[in-house]
Amino acid sequence: MFKRIREEIDVVFQRDPAVRSRIEVVLCYPGFQALQIYRISHWLWERGWKLSGRFVSHAGRWATGIEIHPAVKIGERFFIDHGMGVVIGETAEIGDDVTLYHGVTLGGIAPAVDAESQVDRKRHPTIRDGVIIGSGAQILGPITVGADARVGANAVAVKDIAPGATVVGIPARVIGGQDKAAPKRFAAYGTPSPDMPDPVSRAIDGLLDHVDRLAARVKELESQLERPARAAPDGVDSDRDENKPPPC
Repeated sequence: MFKRIREEIDVVFQRDPAVRSRIEVVLCYPGFQALQIYRISHWLWERGWKLSGRFVSHAGRWATGIEIHPAVKIGERFFIDHGMGVVIGETAEIGDDVTLYHGVTLGGIAPAVDAESQVDRKRHPTIRDGVIIGSGAQILGPITVGADARVGANAVAVKDIAPGATVVGIPARVIGGQDKAAPKRFAAYGTPSPDMPDPVSRAIDGLLDHVDRLAARVKELESQLERPARAAPDGVDSDRDENKPPPC
């Protein structure tokens, strides 16, 4: 237990440059505090003391602003930065080395309309190892976020995300993936590389290019229609067939 706590403190030093001491992590980091409270509530839940587990979890929410259901399965070296407003639902599963920022929701979606039919069903997402989820992101339903994926701030994901992918927007769209040959680096808030194109901007640029090509084509056709009219002699209709006799 103490080894795990020491490891979770070390994680804060690795991912947050603002930390200055171990005692600061213990006293001033709600993400670390919420995780320790979760360990207690999960221990109670696993041993059948459901109400006690929920009560401890509720107390942790009141104290830290972070809501983690005691039934959630969380791996090693999990880190919640800032933390306020984080919600992690009952059937969520979180792997190792995952990072969440404030306002993240791992929420449940199920096709059934009545609550009773959803009991003991997988309703919340599965987050694989090494995932980073930016502030305000919503991961909804029994989907899987692949290992080392990046979810940008305020993205809304309702479909599976491939391993190593970077997604942004509403709904979440893939804008790139990790270079497997490049060394892994920690991306704060799940922000993509500045070199990655914005899919919306790219689509708009494509539409503007298409409009420019259409405008050039229309101008070319107009010039072709004007050329015979300028070449025709005075008093002669350029559109009339030369072999057709003039009207009486």
